[in-house]
Amino acid sequence: MTNWQFAICDGLARVHPTSTPRPLASDTILQAFLGEPASFQLAYRPPDNPDRPDNRPLTIRVSGAAADLVTMSCVGLVPAAFVALPGHDDGYEWDTPGLYPDVLRPAPDGSAPVIPGAWLAVWFDVKTADPNRAGEHHLLITATTADGDEVFRQVVTVSITGVTLPPLGIVSSHWMHLDSLADHYQVPVFSEQHWDLIDRFMASAAQLGANSLLTPVWTPPLDTAVGSYRSTVQLVDITTDGDGTYHFDFSKLRRWLALCRRHGITNIEIAHLFTQWGAAFTPAIVISENNATQPTRAFGWEVAATDPRYRHLLAALLPALQQVLSAEWQPENVVFHISDEPTPENMANYLAAKNVVADLLDGWTVADALSDFAFYQTGAVKLPIVATDHVAPFFAARDVQTGDEPPTAQVERIKMWVYYCVAQHRDVANRFIGMPSARNRAIGQQLFANRVAGFLHWGFNFWYTDHARAQVNPFADTTAGGAFQAGDAFIVYPGEDGTPWPAIRHRVFAQAIWDYRALQAVKARHGEAAALKTIGGPIAFDQPNLDPKHYYQLRQRLVAALQAG
Repeated sequence: MTNWQFAICDGLARVHPTSTPRPLASDTILQAFLGEPASFQLAYRPPDNPDRPDNRPLTIRVSGAAADLVTMSCVGLVPAAFVALPGHDDGYEWDTPGLYPDVLRPAPDGSAPVIPGAWLAVWFDVKTADPNRAGEHHLLITATTADGDEVFRQVVTVSITGVTLPPLGIVSSHWMHLDSLADHYQVPVFSEQHWDLIDRFMASAAQLGANSLLTPVWTPPLDTAVGSYRSTVQLVDITTDGDGTYHFDFSKLRRWLALCRRHGITNIEIAHLFTQWGAAFTPAIVISENNATQPTRAFGWEVAATDPRYRHLLAALLPALQQVLSAEWQPENVVFHISDEPTPENMANYLAAKNVVADLLDGWTVADALSDFAFYQTGAVKLPIVATDHVAPFFAARDVQTGDEPPTAQVERIKMWVYYCVAQHRDVANRFIGMPSARNRAIGQQLFANRVAGFLHWGFNFWYTDHARAQVNPFADTTAGGAFQAGDAFIVYPGEDGTPWPAIRHRVFAQAIWDYRALQAVKARHGEAAALKTIGGPIAFDQPNLDPKHYYQLRQRLVAALQAG
């Protein structure tokens, strides 16, 4: 019978049940800025006892003057049946079906589960926004068996840098699906229980680094099988008395905007005006007619995008909506969408749909995700949201001055966002479960170095199969029914009692955003060239750095630059 095995690991290590984990390097400094969690892990494996395996939990304790700054979570294993596409690159940690570390289950009592023969981990976050608590903190971590035997004791040092970083200067958009919350927790849409869930998960999105959310003024026509409908999540109540006149109640929208303000969400995206992949049809908009108590669907797959009835509705709705947004939001922080991911084959439909609303959106920002540069060249989309593996021609077309010193006047012919999802599985950063955490974290410095205006991801909490044909239990299915690589469809789990449980990938993406904010701060103090120097110069999207040490060393250079006079 062997003894217990333990290892302190950094926050970019992944503790797999059958592999000896990578321990914290002696020269790695666990560091965070004010308001940012400094993360590390305790990996553990029980003794091998073939006669009587003991799966009773360990008790993990943290003591020291900064113990009150620490929260603990158990790293839970989740199944991944589809991990990587055939022909993927070498930048994967795993590519076969199995159980992998991902979900962070809160462990306020310090109880850590044990699986005989397997490595597991406890995740620690150390955070404070109080500058008086900044400094170097020594935390004593102990582990005690169910029999009361202390089997581990080690001091871990965490440094909180007393620097408050500026708010994120670009858009970070993550689409939160309100129907997924209502469907999973089985609560009525926009009931008080639903609003409470929205509040909690919006807070989690903000912790992820989101400052923009898709706003369902009407139910977003996204990821829905043709002819089918998702649960209605329409923030604007629409009534008509049958004479062609519409009346709008924006009370729910105002409540949504108030929640956004509370959680630091500064940008909103209005749900797409036409269906995905072609812009051929209208969203599923419900309307109450002649004082009916329940609204009925008046638009959807049965109504063409260019139907005059839809134009008639939008001619009344969009000006009223814009009046609310002008009064209660910053119009420059509002984005409208026509249709998601159009292709050249959809050009005629897209332009016809855009023409329906072009005059109604005059003066407002309109953006759409696309990958084909030729589509952009037509002028159909002014603000493209480009897949990270298709940016080359867009970058070649923009006029960006570069040099040792930042230009006094930088002119870009293309102002663009970028995105990644299921198709971006080779050469670029992404956050699939099978990828190493360093590949997830790479996006922060890439966004900064490539001077893009925003980042978008579609899957904050999509707990469905593809095209939303059926619900899934995200603790049992991380692949949307086998449609997408594990982890693409969501980055947060529906915890007990409506509590969001972040994935490890959630924590790491947030670290990438903190990297960006620190680079912003260095740029503001010392110039863009100095900021780029800390990361080694411009970094292409197809060159993510997969070395975990790079990100800890980068942080130390950023801290040094911000503490320099």
